[in-house]
Amino acid sequence: MAGRFAPRPTRTTARGGEVVVPAARPAATAPSAGRVRTYAPDGPLDLGLVLGPLRRGPADPTFRAMPDGSVWRASLTPAGPGTLRVSAYGGAVRGEAWGPGADWLLDRLPEMLGAADDPSAFVPRHRLLAHARHRRPGLRLIRTGLVLESLIPSVLEQKVTTDEAYRAWRLLVRKFGEPAPGPAAGGRLWVMPAPRTWALIPSWEWHRAGVDNKRASTILRAVRVAARLEEAVGMEPREARARLEVVPGIGPWTSAEAVQRSHGAADEVTTGDLHLPGIVGWALAGDRHADDAVMLRLLEPYAGQRHRAARLILLSGAVPARRAPRMPVGDIRGL
Repeated sequence: MAGRFAPRPTRTTARGGEVVVPAARPAATAPSAGRVRTYAPDGPLDLGLVLGPLRRGPADPTFRAMPDGSVWRASLTPAGPGTLRVSAYGGAVRGEAWGPGADWLLDRLPEMLGAADDPSAFVPRHRLLAHARHRRPGLRLIRTGLVLESLIPSVLEQKVTTDEAYRAWRLLVRKFGEPAPGPAAGGRLWVMPAPRTWALIPSWEWHRAGVDNKRASTILRAVRVAARLEEAVGMEPREARARLEVVPGIGPWTSAEAVQRSHGAADEVTTGDLHLPGIVGWALAGDRHADDAVMLRLLEPYAGQRHRAARLILLSGAVPARRAPRMPVGDIRGL
């Protein structure tokens, strides 16, 4: 069940949300025809860790990590489509942007890269978390300021394998989105569809992408009130989640996954996940059978920073050995 009812378990989408980004070279900071902004963070910043949660699979058409150490993203901003290229070199971050949404993206570049995040607020109370934080000093929590771009792929990830969800996102964005403005990582980036375009996708195209009627219907309900949902970016994370969960089909798991990215919500831990409670339970108490209640109890010492704590646990690699077959990959296309 979803919405205001108890959620069924699903599974963790981003195992810590890390993307491998090669070290940037000086040539990567050469001027371009796009609009440019330079940002000097007040501490270590790892682009792969900060931007990693935005990538929905290795073939995400809206995200590219390039060999020159740059990360490219295509977004649908309130000002229109925009392409953002980010590279870090010599302690500074260079952002370049193209398209109608370029100024919007550059205005929010520091916030997107965690300028509003306060890693010092996290006080590790377990050796594993202290070690994980020491090994990942560049972790900042991203805040995109865009609700729908995190909500829709999160809905696609409900109760299916990551491969199924990533395939659906890739097919739907490439077929119904639009090419990203500017050079766009060599022309390989796409902007996700606008709300009206999502609403006009025929039922058979959802089927071809492997999206069942329940998830498709949830997305259709969400895009019909897209403006109201985007307003949630100006709310506190808890209030934003409550607004998202008014839409039938959006429950606590989906709302948490969305606001973690749109709001940089340090305390909004994901519940209703198939694996996360067992991972947290194993890492902090040796309990691989922990449920949500046990997970939340173990994370109580990190109140205000529970999402950061859970993410550091995922990044630590302290995962119990698998004892059951992997979740089978479904395919509704032949039904």
